[in-house]
Amino acid sequence: MPYIYRFGKIVCAILILCLVVIPSGAASEENAKSAAVIKTRLAVIPFMAVEPDNASSTTVRCPLCGNVNSGGPVAEGAQINLEEIFTDKLMGLKNLEIISPERAAGAYRRISSASLKEPMLKVVCKAGRELGADVVAAGFVYRWRERVGYSYSAKTPASVSFEIHLISVRDESILWRGVFDRTQKSLMEDLFQVSSFFKGGAKWVTARELARLGVEEIFDTFPGFDH
Repeated sequence: MPYIYRFGKIVCAILILCLVVIPSGAASEENAKSAAVIKTRLAVIPFMAVEPDNASSTTVRCPLCGNVNSGGPVAEGAQINLEEIFTDKLMGLKNLEIISPERAAGAYRRISSASLKEPMLKVVCKAGRELGADVVAAGFVYRWRERVGYSYSAKTPASVSFEIHLISVRDESILWRGVFDRTQKSLMEDLFQVSSFFKGGAKWVTARELARLGVEEIFDTFPGFDH
């Protein structure tokens, strides 16, 4: 009898251990899976064209951070082109949820029109909080000159200058800044551009194609997300 009693106690202990440990392990595994699918919510506010104050000036100041950049005439619709290129690139990143561009644009325009005296950084973060975003992307086009000519022979090459920021909504800090400023040149003019020249198909590219190359370039330093 003592042996049967002792064996019974051991069996009960094992059963209790299984009931406690196995569900706990299963729960831990489930929690790990849940943590793995958590995504950062990102809102892209409408990109903006920022041109020099007068025809004699060749520089512009970033409305968000105040940095001075090279600028020039901006073709109509350039900011829309750049925003599309940038957003398309974001779609290829993991652990990132893109908030509807229409929602982001509506929230930003409404809040900015009601906060004209506030710094742009404050307005951007206000919009981000309303949208439930973790981070907000804001972009500025400083120069967008279209190619004059053809892919095999250009009288005037494409020229593009832009800046994109990634901003933390929580503490209103700038997490990342990507800047691109390029006027396409022939290989004879500038051998240092040989890599981008061949990335563009060894031809004279359009402003949109040059901007796409620029977005690819700045994404080499884009933080925090798996490609």
